[in-house]
Amino acid sequence: MDVQDVHHSYGQYAVLRGVDLRLRPGTLAGIVGENGAGKTTLLRILSGELGPDRGSVRHHGRFGYCPQSVVLDDSFTVRQHLDLFKAAFGLADLRRSEEVMETLAFTEYLDRRAGQLSGGSRQKLNLTLALMHDPDVLLLDEPYQGFDWETYLRFWELATRLRDAGRSVLVVSHLAYDIDRLDLLWRLENGRLHRQERPTGAAA
Repeated sequence: MDVQDVHHSYGQYAVLRGVDLRLRPGTLAGIVGENGAGKTTLLRILSGELGPDRGSVRHHGRFGYCPQSVVLDDSFTVRQHLDLFKAAFGLADLRRSEEVMETLAFTEYLDRRAGQLSGGSRQKLNLTLALMHDPDVLLLDEPYQGFDWETYLRFWELATRLRDAGRSVLVVSHLAYDIDRLDLLWRLENGRLHRQERPTGAAA
């Protein structure tokens, strides 16, 4: 993913003031920033949901996006969600989603309706849907929200596996835990990304 000189304003208020970002294959990276720093706006632009006022965003290969707000139909079962997205992505089978669900210890919920799932389980489904087409670039917004400790560790196992398979993974969060797992870390501040060379503690 290549991001060059991205600007965005709401009226007279400039939120992004020249964001540059290059995410190479085989990289596990993170962006942190305080509430109001512009993370949501940047995420919407990176995912293609919002166009920048100026600048460009280019994705190379298949792109996956896991938003913080889970977009599910509460009346659908987990299996029905998978079948729906399988058709949308034009997939031949559900092998990839089954692998992700196995890693997240989520396979037993296949016939459970989304409305009956806990917050953490809904997030597991959200993550599975974002990964089931095996994207080359994956954008994750607060991906471990609602996870218990075991699932949190399983998430990082999955993210590391994706990185080692040559995928580009970007985790965006208010707080960055276990930042020693990241290859790169940026802080979004004053409308720009600032590289954190040697992070040594949790960032806010």
